[in-house]
Amino acid sequence: MEPFRNIRALIIDMDGVLWHGPIAIPGLIDFFQTLRDLQIHFILATNNASLTPTQYIDKLAKMGVTVAPNEIMTSGIATALYLAERTDPAYTRIFVLGEDGARQPLLEQGFTLTDLYEVNSSNSRNGADIVVCGKDETLTWDKLATATLNIRAGAKFIGTNADTTLPTERGVIQGNGAILAALTAATGVTPTIIGKPEPIMYQQALTILGIEPEATVAIGDRLETDILGAVRTGIRSIMVLTGISSEEDLKTSSYQPTWVMPDITSITTVLRGWN
Repeated sequence: MEPFRNIRALIIDMDGVLWHGPIAIPGLIDFFQTLRDLQIHFILATNNASLTPTQYIDKLAKMGVTVAPNEIMTSGIATALYLAERTDPAYTRIFVLGEDGARQPLLEQGFTLTDLYEVNSSNSRNGADIVVCGKDETLTWDKLATATLNIRAGAKFIGTNADTTLPTERGVIQGNGAILAALTAATGVTPTIIGKPEPIMYQQALTILGIEPEATVAIGDRLETDILGAVRTGIRSIMVLTGISSEEDLKTSSYQPTWVMPDITSITTVLRGWN
């Protein structure tokens, strides 16, 4: 593995890297204090679209860490930015299968959000132009049915992310990709994915950071999203072993992280030694 060098910014995943559910991974406070001390800029970039930046700020505050709103990027935010660049929010209606973290960024961009069973027909145009699907712990049959009806009526199908699983304090559970799979099975339509491993969110984070890709490193726990996304974006990466992927997974992978480390405490130690 190459030595640590020229690292001025980090794009950091959260679930499985910083915490498991409500439980902080050991070394969290020291890790962030090190970034502040060394003036290493960062963006926390998560595929999880269920929470808003304010909710993530509050979660980290309870763990003893202070971050600013502009240091957080979710796949919900990335989706809203992506759609606003390609459609006129004032004339675009969206049905959201997801929580506040998916809904709020779309509202802030000026999109109109539709409700249950509002679907375009020959007699009505009150349905959605786009269906956005993110992680939803309040998922119901009616939400799935409304999303299915709109997609089958011609609405574009967007997934905030395609993670099939999610690491939690109870173990690994289903992720948004499982919901996407159900909707694809019901409609025959494959969604456009905004989150990792697509490079869209990493590219948006690089723009916000304003630091060249050569000096930016991604940190993640999932080989097929965090690390592959970094490869596709052309930036270096660190895979930690506190989440989904293991060293065993690397043996059969056609792509690799730049570095593999046990956890964020190990990263903190190397950063302090390097500097």
